[in-house]
Amino acid sequence: MLAASMLFIGLLISFRILYTDNLKYISMIWNIFLAWIPFVLAGFLQQYRLKEKWKQLVIFGTWLLFFPNALYIVTDLVHLQDESTMPWWFDAVLLFASSFIGIVMAFVSLRKAELYLSSYFKPAVVSILMGIVLFMGSFGVYLGRFERWNSWDVVNDPIALGVGIASKIINPVDNYRAWAITILFSGIYAVLYYFIKTLPQALSGVKKTG
Repeated sequence: MLAASMLFIGLLISFRILYTDNLKYISMIWNIFLAWIPFVLAGFLQQYRLKEKWKQLVIFGTWLLFFPNALYIVTDLVHLQDESTMPWWFDAVLLFASSFIGIVMAFVSLRKAELYLSSYFKPAVVSILMGIVLFMGSFGVYLGRFERWNSWDVVNDPIALGVGIASKIINPVDNYRAWAITILFSGIYAVLYYFIKTLPQALSGVKKTG
């Protein structure tokens, strides 16, 4: 299903490029690739559970670093307001499909991370950690969308990135917009994650009733 969805998005982007003679939305391919990274990394969490702790921390830390990229795709819906020679409904389908696949990969990887953490912590602690992860991921989305930082800037320009983050933590009032957006994103992602996580149970109940 994931491969079919990506193929569908790829065809939409290709058609748009041919129709508009514009490469603007080709960046969606890169965004989907970045969303795919935490999806793949999360698959290694259980495999590394019996290995050395430092290896587990490296995998989890790398996953956490790239996790916001999967959530970020949803914010690409902002491009619907851009002027274009392409019919708005086509761009709406393209952006929605890309956002959907991004959020699915994000939440599948988050679920795997949750199961990994469940092998070390009690359910109440895991719930708190999931809230923290979603908050950090949402803050990462803010940094990417509004501050234009990238995940690799942790290595490419760590000092400037660190100073930017520290300034928002030290002066939360002056940077209220950043925290308001982060909290809003956190709430939306938390609701969507809870809904998607409980959906199989709901569907199972419908089947049993039928």
